[in-house]
Amino acid sequence: MSALSYVSEDKNSAWATYLAQVERVLPYLGDLSKWADTLRHPKRALIVDIPLEMDDGSVRHFEGYRVQHNLSRGPGKGGVRFHPDVTLEEVMALSAWMTVKCAAINLPFGGAKGGVRVDPRELSRKELERLTRRYTSEIGSIIGPQQDIPAPDVGTNPQVMAWMMDTWSMNVGATSTGVVTGKPIHLGGSLGRVKATGRGVFVTGRAMAQRINLPLENARVAVQGFGNVGSVAAELFSEAGALIVAVQDHSATLYNASGIDVAALTEWQQQTGSISGYRGAMSVSHEAFWEQGYDIVVPAALEGQITADRARKLVCKLVLEGANGPTLPAADDILKERGITVVPDVICNAGGVTVSYFEWVQDFSSFFWSEDEINERLDRIMEQALLAVWNKSLELGVTLRTAAYAVACERILEARRERGLYP
Repeated sequence: MSALSYVSEDKNSAWATYLAQVERVLPYLGDLSKWADTLRHPKRALIVDIPLEMDDGSVRHFEGYRVQHNLSRGPGKGGVRFHPDVTLEEVMALSAWMTVKCAAINLPFGGAKGGVRVDPRELSRKELERLTRRYTSEIGSIIGPQQDIPAPDVGTNPQVMAWMMDTWSMNVGATSTGVVTGKPIHLGGSLGRVKATGRGVFVTGRAMAQRINLPLENARVAVQGFGNVGSVAAELFSEAGALIVAVQDHSATLYNASGIDVAALTEWQQQTGSISGYRGAMSVSHEAFWEQGYDIVVPAALEGQITADRARKLVCKLVLEGANGPTLPAADDILKERGITVVPDVICNAGGVTVSYFEWVQDFSSFFWSEDEINERLDRIMEQALLAVWNKSLELGVTLRTAAYAVACERILEARRERGLYP
């Protein structure tokens, strides 16, 4: 497991999954394996207490985190998650995946992640603002445009980023739009950012479908998670002629063999807050989602969703990891044995951080690109990154995940070796 004293012994935890993925790539790193412990140890982990005065005058305390896993290739980059199940160990894993993701795409960033253990749906707008501002102040000493740049994640959005930017700017005495990405457009945000992660899932999925001779026309697609990532991926696959036959979120699992109207489902979700009750598909059990026959499955919810048991049941040709760490290592082995291709999260869902990089660059230059320019650059970078991983997988005879880690870890550890140790 890990020598770190503050992680659990749960073999299915997000951190354990990450460590298992690192172990699998070590035989392909050559002399760089000397530096492998760099990958197993976060550079910095900050735990903060967030006292919050509620609207009724009471005071509640929430626990928050910011973890910087590795900064060898540049400032930290990673989202902030507001969710009731957030833990330090989860945030560590998410920050480590960001390290690998940025290196796999070849962005000049290291990996970081933040989180607060809170259900934002239970807070009023004013409570959410106060929580965000206090959290930003508590982690303010380790974030900054050249240090660590937060972004939206589960439970956060452009408004939360605007509050974070304003708080940090007020504390340093100057407006700094580049301290976060995923901001509103008129505060230095980038066009194309909202749909970037879902678009990246589609772009890599389209490219991989071509390589395995899977036509998208009438392809049966299942999407788990219908938030910012899953809904956009579903929309783009539908526009490409695929049939979205199953959709699952926290409230329901929907199935329609003839295809679900993505636009109508999106409208329903925006009106009601969930997909539950939508009449254009039948409701089935949670586990039934994994038991139907598909061509493409897009897990775009939380980590650890494809277990060994679900991997045995799953009938599809291609898995596109829209979420971070959705497939457990044991499930990875089963999918490989069954001939199911998996495009790993560190490539598949990297569209968001790629456009965050564009936003960061635009903020520094105060020169902004059109949405067409953003999408063109995004598509090119992701297709090139996928091609490099595909070629590495053929060279080494390994899965796309191990190939992605080989490409990324070579870049990370080469930077570590060349920078050396100080003092």
